[in-house]
Amino acid sequence: MRKLIPAQLELDCFDGKAWVGIVPFRMTGIRFRWLPRLPWVSAFPELNLRTYVRYRGQPGVYFLSLDATNPLAVLVARRWFHLPYHRADIAFRREDDRIHYECHRRQADAPAAGLSVEYRPLGESRVAAIGSIEHFLVERYALFCIGKDEQVLTCRVQHPPWQLRAAEAEFHHNSLASAAGIMLPDTSPLLWYSELQATTLSAASNQGECHIFANEACATLRTSLTRQASAST
Repeated sequence: MRKLIPAQLELDCFDGKAWVGIVPFRMTGIRFRWLPRLPWVSAFPELNLRTYVRYRGQPGVYFLSLDATNPLAVLVARRWFHLPYHRADIAFRREDDRIHYECHRRQADAPAAGLSVEYRPLGESRVAAIGSIEHFLVERYALFCIGKDEQVLTCRVQHPPWQLRAAEAEFHHNSLASAAGIMLPDTSPLLWYSELQATTLSAASNQGECHIFANEACATLRTSLTRQASAST
């Protein structure tokens, strides 16, 4: 994994192991703080592949890829925030308590990748205990990316603690990790589900100015499909 992470960032491990997370979800109510919600850009499904890092001692996430259906969001995120967003076709539907989620990447300058999975929550929701693997993976309040001048840019994330439920999933196709050069072990992933989280993101530009990228971004369907990982050769 180390070779996939910028040199400015430190790989954050739990019990000596690196982890990656696959997070399918749907955002609603997205807007800049000074703008109203716009119906054609304020809600769309997204899928991200992340790993866990530190920068100057602060824990956060580093995105290896992000797939979204909204072309404007992809353009803004790539050019302004230097995030590896890709255009994709994403479909999900809910049948009772079961969610069907499919993503097919359409970005011409990115490796082909996709995810087809069915999942559902189990049991009651709870907040992750401090020191647990759940807390290590989901309670992250910063994301880091690298600007054109190789400066580390920080986006701070504000939200209440995640209310997690256990989950079960059936994978029909998953090529996100391999497309990023990651070899997943032949073990069962850790699965969690959470509904409806209001989130505010404050992102820094190259000049150090602060911008609000998303206010009240609600992850209405969110499952963390998390595994130990190593970079493939």
